[in-house]
Amino acid sequence: MNTILEITNPMLLLVGITFIIVGAIMYKFPPKKINGLYGYRTASSMKNQQKWNFAQKYSAKIMALIGLVMLLFSFTRTLLPFDDDQTAIFGIGILLASVIIMLVIVERRLKKIP
Repeated sequence: MNTILEITNPMLLLVGITFIIVGAIMYKFPPKKINGLYGYRTASSMKNQQKWNFAQKYSAKIMALIGLVMLLFSFTRTLLPFDDDQTAIFGIGILLASVIIMLVIVERRLKKIP
């Protein structure tokens, strides 16, 4: 019987779970005031309180959704004949693409907020 580490990309599995947990926490307990320490902090999200409030909830949803997608991608190890180095590179590529996709989605939506 295979272990979870043999059938998954462990990095994507852990990062996916982390994204889901952090997304849920940020959705439930978003930062109330604009700050430079905690929350979805970009120039556009910090322009005003309305954009800030929207960005916190929306980015949390997107982060959790992307975490779920990463979990699904973590099980591609059985489908793709990668060695350990290639598995790590694949995981890093998916992680970077996910962060970029999240930023693009949230920033496009923020442009529509006055």
